[in-house]
Amino acid sequence: MKTAPQNYHARMQRVLDHIDSHLDDDLDLETVSRVAAFSKFHFHRQFTATFGLSAHRYIQLARMKRASHGLAGKDAPSVTDIAMDAGYDAPDAFARAFRQRLGQSPSSFRKSPDWGSWLMAFGPLDKARNTLMQIIFDHDDVTIRDVAPTPVAIMEHRGDRTTLPDTIQRFRAWGKAAGLTPETGRPTFMVFHSEREPAIPADYSMDLCAGTDQPIAANDGQMKAGVIPGGRCAVLRYPGNTNNLEPAALYLYRDWLPASGEEARDFPMYSKRWLSLIPEVQAHEVVVELYLPLK
Repeated sequence: MKTAPQNYHARMQRVLDHIDSHLDDDLDLETVSRVAAFSKFHFHRQFTATFGLSAHRYIQLARMKRASHGLAGKDAPSVTDIAMDAGYDAPDAFARAFRQRLGQSPSSFRKSPDWGSWLMAFGPLDKARNTLMQIIFDHDDVTIRDVAPTPVAIMEHRGDRTTLPDTIQRFRAWGKAAGLTPETGRPTFMVFHSEREPAIPADYSMDLCAGTDQPIAANDGQMKAGVIPGGRCAVLRYPGNTNNLEPAALYLYRDWLPASGEEARDFPMYSKRWLSLIPEVQAHEVVVELYLPLK
């Protein structure tokens, strides 16, 4: 039998699954609370307490994300049709909401999507989806690869992790100006020189890297040239985009490495992110892999 918490979480998960597969339906409070078999008088507070956003907000974001997929698709319908599908009575209202959420008008996004802003805009949606997801890795999830050396442009982040978003914004702006973004087929890397949460916050250290063989200008005050060295690596693909690779790192260090008989090489663990086309939604989604260098 399931424990009481497992049963509760399963009912909440059922709500998310129902919403995601019925975005065209009337998803009012009574409907979604009935799916979970909770009282409608308490459900909205239960949902918010569990996921960190209201059911109404979750539905709005889910419909907006689907709308962005529609805009970026090869055979995209009209903005009016997309607005209606997203639950808006008029294209103008949809355009205002879209711009407020993504920082681009629907027409601008259709011509040249800013996928960095897209990822940030739907972060709360992804966080809600991952709240109840207990990711369990096993030995078969890890592959050992011989990785070729990768020339990169490096932006260093040194200091409190709370300031990392500012560094990431500067890195994205530099990459966009240089034409070195995942959208152009260039992978990006994070090289982790310290723990995610060191005892002294100021000791946090990480490099943001863009794959490139282009020379870095000598007067570029933000970036420097470098190489992610080649060699054998244990590679663990993370299911979906995430800003927290700690569960995957813990599995590699605590479980996989001792059981494998392998030894870690003298280079930090790093992640690789790139964008792949998902046919079902006809839009870009992030693929994330964690690399543990081996001797």
